[in-house]
Amino acid sequence: MKRLKVIVIGAGSRGMGYSNIMKNEYDEKYEVIGVADPNDSRREYVKNKHGIPDDMCFTDWKPLLEKGKIADLAIIATMDRDHFEPSMKAIELGYDLLLEKPITPTPEECIALTEAANRKGVKVIICTVLRYTALFNYIKQVIESGRLGKVMNITHREDVGNVHQSHSFVRGKWGNSERSSTMLMQKSCHDIDILQWLLSKKCLKVQSFGSLSHFTAENAPEGAPDYCVQGCPHAETCPYNAIKLYYDDKKNDWFRGACTTLVNPTDEQVMEAISTNQYGKCVYKCDNDVVDHQIVNMFFEDDITVNFSMAAFNKGGRFIEVMGTKGMLTAAMKGASSVTIFDFETREEDEISMDALDGILGGHGGGDSGIVKTVYDYLTGSYEGNSVPDISESCYNHLITFAAEESRLSGKVVDVEEYIASFNR
Repeated sequence: MKRLKVIVIGAGSRGMGYSNIMKNEYDEKYEVIGVADPNDSRREYVKNKHGIPDDMCFTDWKPLLEKGKIADLAIIATMDRDHFEPSMKAIELGYDLLLEKPITPTPEECIALTEAANRKGVKVIICTVLRYTALFNYIKQVIESGRLGKVMNITHREDVGNVHQSHSFVRGKWGNSERSSTMLMQKSCHDIDILQWLLSKKCLKVQSFGSLSHFTAENAPEGAPDYCVQGCPHAETCPYNAIKLYYDDKKNDWFRGACTTLVNPTDEQVMEAISTNQYGKCVYKCDNDVVDHQIVNMFFEDDITVNFSMAAFNKGGRFIEVMGTKGMLTAAMKGASSVTIFDFETREEDEISMDALDGILGGHGGGDSGIVKTVYDYLTGSYEGNSVPDISESCYNHLITFAAEESRLSGKVVDVEEYIASFNR
């Protein structure tokens, strides 16, 4: 069996996550040979995990790519606004890419990257990982089987979760659109992608509403200090108390690692972080500007209407209802949930446990492991599924997302084809 050689550009949670799966689950298929990341702790972790020599570890991606095409695949998992330049250089060198979503934060860069990949003939797989979950593959099979009849409407929710919102999109690196991208693009571009994939239709029009309404200075409780460690009078009742979330919870490696930018930080390092950086600030006094709730209405070919809702004010999870002329499917992605199909003719319901669907456990409902497994098959010519989009399809679905944000800002219904055509003038 051929082992694909891999370089990792960006060793944050996503870069480490994909390369960990390669090592832990598919070591016979992948060999990580180089890493570039400015963070010493994370770069050293990847180096030690994969036994990478010192001369293949870099603080910047440029010297790594200056070595030319030394591997089959480049994982690019830098921050959103740092995707474009290394991706374009890697494409120029002939690398196939596993590129973390979003492609880039701007439609112009998305189009340019797509055109470059198509000219070079390389494969660029975007990490829209919902496509690789057993759940959404099962839903697509049901739709294509005709069991639901003609699909008329889909209602889909991404419940971000109030604490996840506070961590990633208020205090975290993705809370400010100038540092990252819009909330819809960075968090929900793969929800827009999965809806288009399920229908295999073009989206004709979009309309969107949303705003940042709660996590603002105006809503700070009376007497709340800038940092939670400074003795907030609401500490016992506040669900966003940084001491409880980052310091007291010793098992939350994600939160502790994020706030310190360290792998396996000590309590002292966590306390230092939440005393000095934004992860320890009152959630109502951060520099966040991305929305905390948004809806997108979409009109697809064949008179199919779709409603997507993303909001912070919930426990978390994804929920979908697919309504057809013969039946209705209801499903949830949250723990041990199930799929229910209601047949209009028999008036009977079938319930399928998600536990019975192979591969549902793990990051993003099994999608993180699923994409790593699928990419190997895809690049070695043994893949027979339909989950993997080419870069043009991924770009199109990103452009739907950009059009939705344009609608939110303008207050107008946006014609998707006209919006896309505007970049070709």
